[in-house]
Amino acid sequence: MKQIRLLTLAMLLFQTILTTAQTQDKLPPDEETKAAIGEFKLVEAELNTVFNKVLTQYKSNAEFVKNMKESQDLWIKFRAAELKAKFPASGEYGSVYTMCVNDYLTEMTNERITKLNTWLKGTYEGDVCSGSVKINN
Repeated sequence: MKQIRLLTLAMLLFQTILTTAQTQDKLPPDEETKAAIGEFKLVEAELNTVFNKVLTQYKSNAEFVKNMKESQDLWIKFRAAELKAKFPASGEYGSVYTMCVNDYLTEMTNERITKLNTWLKGTYEGDVCSGSVKINN
C-alpha cells in the first residue's frame, strides 16, 4: 500500500513537472528576452535600410542589382540554416532559447550590415580587387 502511494505521488510530481515545462513557453518573456527581441528587430530594420541604400546607390548597374538581390536572398537562407545548425532541437534549450536565438540572429545580421556597408563606404584608389565596390576619390 505504501509503495502504491509513493508511486502515485511520484507520478503526480512527474506530471506537474511536465505540465510546468510545457506551459513555460506560454509565459510572458522576461526582460532579457524582450531586449534581445527588440535588438534584433532594430538590427533587422537597419539591415533593410543599408541594403536598400546599396541598391539605390548602384541602381545604374542592373547586373550588380540583380546579383545583390540574389546574394541577399541566399544570405537570408544561409542565416536561417546557420541558426538551425546552432540550435538543432528548438525544444531542448530551456527558457533562454528565444533570447539566445535573437542574440545569434542579431550577431549574424550585424556581420551582414558590415559587409553591405563596404559598397556604401567604397574603397581606396588602387584597390585592384575592388570588383563592384566604388572607388573613393
